[in-house]
Amino acid sequence: MIEGGECFVRLRTRKREDGLCVPLQLQVLESEHLDNKSNQTLANGNVIRNGIEFNRLGQREAYYLFREHPGEGSFGESVRVPANDVLHIYRPLRPGQIRGVPWLSSVLLKLYELDQYDDAELVRKKTAAMFAGFITRLDPEANILGEGESNEHGVALSGLEPGTMQLLDPGEDIKFSEPSDVGGSYEAFMKQQLRAIAVGTGITYEQLTGDLTGVNYSSIRAGLIEFRRRCGMLQHNIMVFQFCRPVWDRWIELALLSGELDIGEEWTKKEVKWIAQGFDWVDPLKDQQAQQMAVRNGFKSRSEVVSELGYDIEEIDQEIAEDQRRASELGLNFDSDVTASQEVI
Repeated sequence: MIEGGECFVRLRTRKREDGLCVPLQLQVLESEHLDNKSNQTLANGNVIRNGIEFNRLGQREAYYLFREHPGEGSFGESVRVPANDVLHIYRPLRPGQIRGVPWLSSVLLKLYELDQYDDAELVRKKTAAMFAGFITRLDPEANILGEGESNEHGVALSGLEPGTMQLLDPGEDIKFSEPSDVGGSYEAFMKQQLRAIAVGTGITYEQLTGDLTGVNYSSIRAGLIEFRRRCGMLQHNIMVFQFCRPVWDRWIELALLSGELDIGEEWTKKEVKWIAQGFDWVDPLKDQQAQQMAVRNGFKSRSEVVSELGYDIEEIDQEIAEDQRRASELGLNFDSDVTASQEVI
């Protein structure tokens, strides 16, 4: 999704003889699988734009997908797949957008030009380093060093070894190569360009390059807060709504129909709570103290704090209760068990 701007996931219902407990498989497809050359108006009033069929209300009815990747050369004709069997995962940026945009599209040109510049500097340094020195002479026909032949232009071909002391003939002079350096502006220029690229991709310069020179606790924390806010938005607004929820709904339906799941007639809602992976902080002690104060002051709940860490509060509470029960049976006392600590006092 990041490279191509979008991807497709086809929900494929399988037969019972396929050996799956829940007859559902997910087929992940690259954006090239969509037949974007399919554009026409159908007899029923539906229109096909970039391989996506829309009804008169603008709702997606179907996707026209190739059976194989076009890069394989034998993809053949595209087939019509109902829209309720296809998950189109992309980041919407404007109203009416029907296809995804590659996340690096805004910085591709700058990346290409910066790569060309860096290669040019490397070639320049490499070429300059190949020349150790230049020997000038009045008579280009005479060989120096007593060996070697002249090329077709009359220039003597010479070589040097470590510790060589060479006597030059009258009229000869040797000048060593002194290639110019890239200058003090190279590093500053590269860093500035990489900062612009990092801004275009929505990440920090340190995350893009791995260069942590000059950062401190406050600066890296500020950058991480903004980055993690973006990650949370992508996790909940894109992955959960466009991928996780539809897969969960289809899985529940097929699990009930196949008899693998029996939840009773009173259950009517497909309730589920999605908990994304948590993030570790630069200074865990200060962050834990801040979370503790927020819970005590009523600004947050324990459930919210645990969810931010990427865990389930119900599992945490069950584990704590089980640990306390086992510690009580074994006669153990820990500071984390408030009840046991009060009894000891």
